[in-house]
Amino acid sequence: MVIDQVAFDLGSDILGYLILHEIDAVSVMGCDHANKCSTDFLILSAQRAAELGGQSGVIELAKSVAAKSVLIADTHAEAYGVVTSLGGRIVNLSLPKDMAQDDARQFIVTLLHGTGRALVRSDGSRRLYDLARRVAKSDVSVFINGPSGSGKEVMARFMHVHSARKDKEFIAINCAAIPDNMLEAMMFGHEKGAFTGASTSNVGVIRAADGGTLLLDEISEMSLQLQAKLLRAIQELTVTPVGGTKPIKVDVRIFATSNRNMTDECRMGRFREDLFYRLNVFPIQTQALRERPEDIAAIAYELVMRHVKDVTEAPLLSPGAIDLLMAHHWPGNVRELENVIQRALVLKDGPVITAEAIMIDQFSITDIKSQTATAQARN
Repeated sequence: MVIDQVAFDLGSDILGYLILHEIDAVSVMGCDHANKCSTDFLILSAQRAAELGGQSGVIELAKSVAAKSVLIADTHAEAYGVVTSLGGRIVNLSLPKDMAQDDARQFIVTLLHGTGRALVRSDGSRRLYDLARRVAKSDVSVFINGPSGSGKEVMARFMHVHSARKDKEFIAINCAAIPDNMLEAMMFGHEKGAFTGASTSNVGVIRAADGGTLLLDEISEMSLQLQAKLLRAIQELTVTPVGGTKPIKVDVRIFATSNRNMTDECRMGRFREDLFYRLNVFPIQTQALRERPEDIAAIAYELVMRHVKDVTEAPLLSPGAIDLLMAHHWPGNVRELENVIQRALVLKDGPVITAEAIMIDQFSITDIKSQTATAQARN
């Protein structure tokens, strides 16, 4: 991304925030004959666009930095709105002048960065992602532990994207969702005729992820018998398909996740200790959402962008709506927040999600109206 900081209150703030999260971003001043730029987005203020003479001047600036699209942000508008022109290549974003700068920055970077993950605010989350970047560069197995819905798969995908295997496959399999007899065939593959219904052979997900990364989600649900076969595959770096006799070499990095206390699982004999230590070369612990409230708004906006079809349909979260989200305990973590955001997108009346559209599980819409008068007053 290239940011024109001239006459742009948020310009340096946005640039610094993107760089903090290791997203490629430079100032227009950093693009010259010696440092040619090529970018998906040019970002500038509405005032700067006017100084350049309108659309024609903006297009010339975009050409000079080889930008494919342009975002023009007016952070002093009377009301929120998003309008596109030139087939969507120019986006005009209007943000209310009374919108807090931190919220305005968060909305703009969420609109732009396109990583598929929230650019979190809390110090704990940033330290966790910094650690994950470092771990990603190695080739060790990683065990990601944390509450259900706390983003364990997001973390696994993040490490894959930042690893040397990023151009190869990332394959995730949910060990809790598949019957054990089917899970073995899905993981290790099978030969034609290996069992009833096996009319063709199948390579299995381990071989399909060869050269890349395999995520074994909720591995604590795997049977002891299958754990033993997986341990041998990891030790030998080979797999033997169901119904086959010849081991096949594989090169795959394994991530595993669980929401259980794995020390207890091993002590109770429900999980093989030797397999756990093979997988737990580097442990990563994700946090419950209630432990990082500063991340709620960032994640909420990321979820909004995920569930709208077009940038012009992306609604703003009102201060009252954000207050309600911040006040909730989130026992279901990010998965629960995603449900609430999807409901809000259905219930909203206009381009802004207000407190009335926030429907949290234990409340009815009527209850929300009666209990959030203060929050609504801020909308």
